[in-house]
Order: sequence, then C-alpha cells, then structure tokens
Amino acid sequence: MSSSSGAAAAQPSRLAAAPVPRHPSRVTSPAAPRRKPARAAPTTEDQVRVIGAKHPPLGDLYHAFLRASWPAALGAIVAGYLGLNACFALAYRLLGGVRGADPGSFADAFYFSVQTMGTIGYGAMFPATRAANVLVVMESVCGLVVTAVATGLVFSKFSLTTSRLVFAERAVIGIMDGVPTLMLRLGNERSNRIIEALVRVAMVRTERTREGTVFYRMTDLVLTRERSPALSRSWTALHPITAASPLHGQTPASLKANEVELFVTVVGIDDTSLQSVHARYRYTDDNIVWGARHADVLSEDPDGTLVLDLHKFHELTPTAPTPDFPYP
Repeated sequence: MSSSSGAAAAQPSRLAAAPVPRHPSRVTSPAAPRRKPARAAPTTEDQVRVIGAKHPPLGDLYHAFLRASWPAALGAIVAGYLGLNACFALAYRLLGGVRGADPGSFADAFYFSVQTMGTIGYGAMFPATRAANVLVVMESVCGLVVTAVATGLVFSKFSLTTSRLVFAERAVIGIMDGVPTLMLRLGNERSNRIIEALVRVAMVRTERTREGTVFYRMTDLVLTRERSPALSRSWTALHPITAASPLHGQTPASLKANEVELFVTVVGIDDTSLQSVHARYRYTDDNIVWGARHADVLSEDPDGTLVLDLHKFHELTPTAPTPDFPYP
C-alpha cells in the first residue's frame, strides 16, 4: 500500500530508447539499514555569491536575529549586555565618584555598572558625586530600553512558528499506471497536521537563446493533485510525464547537460498554532532517480491496523522497464 496523491490518468510518453546506467546505491534494498527522516535543511538553498547589493549601515539586525540559531541569538544578547556595561565602566573609571570602588579598578567599575543596570544595589558601592549620579541616571534609562528590546527580540524569536516538513532525499521517475511519472515524497515530521497544504514544483534548466545568451528558464510542473486538505506524515506528489510535460523526451543525460533542478515549496496552516508555515527543497539532476519509486510506508497488520513506517521514508524500490520507459 503506497501513500500517494493519486494515479496519473494520461497516455504514456516516449522517453529515451536506451537505458542509462545508474549507481546501485541510489535504490535502497529492503535489507538496508533504516534511517529516521531528515528535515529539510537550509543547505538546500543555492550557494550564490552576490555582488553589488545595497546594505544598510547596520544591516537588517532584526531579520538577522530571527534567522540566527538560539545559541547565536542569546550569545549576541549577552555580548551586547556585557559590552554596554563595559562602556559605562570606562565612563565610571574616568569620572570617578563611586564610593567604595577603587578609583583605578576597571573591575570595580564594571561590577558597579552591572549592579546599576540590573537595579541590584547591594550598597557596598554607590555614587557620591553629581557626575556619577548623572551617569547612573543615564545607565538606568539605557538599561530599561535595552531590557525592553532584548525581551521583545527573545519573545519574537520564541513565538516564531517553524515548520518541520520533511522531504525524501531523492526524487524518482518511474511507471505509475503505465505512465512515466515524477514522484516527490514529503510529509510532516510533527504529529499534527498542515491544513490546506499547497505544493508547487518548478523545474529550472539552462537554455541558450538564439542570440547566444545563457538563460535560466523556470517552468511549473502540473501535479495530479497539488493541494492536501490535511498533510500529515507522508504524501507523494505526482507529475505525469505526458506530451505536455516539460520533462517529456528528457533522459538522465539531458537533465545533467541542461543542469535541471527541481524546486519544491509547501505552504499551509499549522493546525496547532493556526499560523502559516512553509518549507522548500531543491533536487539537482543527481538527486533524481530513474526507474524507481518510493518504498511503501503504509502496511496493514493481521488485525487490520494500518502501520505507517517512517523508517522507509527515504527508501526506493526499483520499477520494471517498459518499451516506452526502458529504465531498470
């Protein structure tokens, strides 16, 4: 039993006439070690070096903070807090007027700054001059602002909804109801559902115009069903390779020569947080396996219970070749 979006109802299309060797490791046998599904990682993005882009003086710090990992974000807050206290400590050391602190000790000035900004006030050190009191007022106001900003940043990052959508490591092209079909497996790694999930697949390939200019053309691939009412653990998107398909007549060699890539995007509503979530994945020509399908993840116990085995999420099963699709 296979989890898929449905059967492709179309006439088979003529592809290549000769089989193309494929590395045996691309199809996993049933005896191969099982692995847990891996989430889509940011490494699937294109590695593009941008030249000439405009950058604000301080950059988009808020966006960078939200995109940073939690250790990096918290480290930035701690570093900013300590750096600000160090600046005030230098001012206290230059102005003096802190009773109980060694006038030449940066450490005492730093500790007094931390106590002031944190509104601790042990009483062992306190301002004794007008200049020191003015500096304490300035630091207190600055501490309020910094605390509010840091709290807002942490809350924004904490409340940021992230998806845990998982994509199969390889896309496959095999026979489905007699029709060569591109198959893409995806699913939700969480136990909840993505409501009204919309899947889009675009193919990008390198072309050369009549003027000799290299052109990267993006073409949408029509799926048999691009919307799922409730995306859960596993779903297979199908694109029949008919005469109207951009993949019609393509071979593994032509995909490699044209530098074909597949971009998959998923958008939906998380039924727990009721917020929009999205994910994307990229398949290069090396990640497209010909003459295979995704292994069945659904099975049925003798008592009639359906079993969803996510250990087989990335495994592939070979398909039988046909005269119109001579790939083993």
